[in-house]
Amino acid sequence: MLVVCLCADWCHVCCDYRSSFAQVQAAVQADYHQAQFVWLDVEDEADLLHPLDVDDFPTLLIAVGDAPRFFGPLTPQPSTLERLVRSLAGDASIKALADPELRAAVARIRAQQQAG
Repeated sequence: MLVVCLCADWCHVCCDYRSSFAQVQAAVQADYHQAQFVWLDVEDEADLLHPLDVDDFPTLLIAVGDAPRFFGPLTPQPSTLERLVRSLAGDASIKALADPELRAAVARIRAQQQAG
């Protein structure tokens, strides 16, 4: 599972949310060791996301394997994120999003994480 928080360094909500994201990462990885959490600044890593637009912060991209399962803004509460991640990790019947641009972004982010 890949959980990507798409934020901007200038966004105060994102700066406040970063510690919550790390808290949820620790809680989820205790049960799902393979879960990978990534914090991406949309301006610094625009090439990984192109042509996707991120208009609201924080925006989450969650994929299981190579299949994106969620892409959109999320209220910045840790409990909301943890509930979403656990539901996607534990329910194989949730269909992947069909958007080929999302699939390509997941592949680029995974490749960057493996290289870095």
